[in-house]
Amino acid sequence: MTQLSVLDLSPIPEGSDAGQALRNSADLARHAESLGYNRFWMAEHHNMPGIASAATAVALAHVATGTSRIRIGAGGVMLPNHAPLMVAEQFGTLAALHPGRIDLGLGRAPGTDQLAAQAMRRSLVQEDDFPRDVMELLAYFEPEQPGQQLRVVPGAGLAVEAWILGSSTYGAQLAAMLGLPYAFASHFAPAQMRAAVEIYRARFRPSARLAAPHVMLGVNVVAAPTDAEARFLFTSLQQAFVNLRTGRAGKLPAPSEGFAERLDPRAQAMLDNALSCSIVGGPGTVRAGLRDFLAETGADELMVTAQVHDHGARLRSFAILAEAEAAVALAA
Repeated sequence: MTQLSVLDLSPIPEGSDAGQALRNSADLARHAESLGYNRFWMAEHHNMPGIASAATAVALAHVATGTSRIRIGAGGVMLPNHAPLMVAEQFGTLAALHPGRIDLGLGRAPGTDQLAAQAMRRSLVQEDDFPRDVMELLAYFEPEQPGQQLRVVPGAGLAVEAWILGSSTYGAQLAAMLGLPYAFASHFAPAQMRAAVEIYRARFRPSARLAAPHVMLGVNVVAAPTDAEARFLFTSLQQAFVNLRTGRAGKLPAPSEGFAERLDPRAQAMLDNALSCSIVGGPGTVRAGLRDFLAETGADELMVTAQVHDHGARLRSFAILAEAEAAVALAA
């Protein structure tokens, strides 16, 4: 049975604000927990008018207090933006407050534009220290040793489940080498998904953290009572993606009837490529799409995101998906 998890970008819809977006995230996490989802992740983005989860550890603390069983984590923390010690302290604090429930997905990209990256790092001229930073960060969670001078409090000896995130084969190689679970961002960058998964599984080295490879793939799912309504709701993400790629990033747009038909061929080709790992439709369409995607990829887990303008419709989408997954599992 493939596990389902939630990736929440804490979208700020047009007509709303960041505070309401974060309250919606907490409500979605409670909803996902009640439906049996495995994890609830939030992602670090900066200088994005439509995303409220920039201070990811703070947002996760807000979400975690309203839940009791579902795993809570970052999908991910963009490690080049932070000192590993600071990340270890933040997620060590979360693990101390919510033992056995905290995940830490680590990404290599800045999660923003060059202006914000420079504001965080002060300089864009730096070496690629991601593998070294990951290993340093993991070491902080090891049990404290006698005579150890630098320690993470809280954090040392606590169970924080670390993941490597990626949208290319680079992260797959690192996750395999370190024996860590691997999550691929196929929900917006699917081009190298198959190659990355093959490399990860072929080169995986068992570790104290993970005995066998574990692959989680990102997928956009917008489910509604009918195919037509789901396609209508999906236009919010389509508009947001076009806006982002054309330098007009903003809040999550309301759905627009006939949006796809008005697109020029280049924009349509861009969307077809970037959002190819999407399942959009009514219950039957979602069941079929889920079954086909799992058969094609062999994913151990799906990280599902739904950029839906109306919060109630987003909650309903995740409920329909949970029912579809149960039906697929029963038929397997």
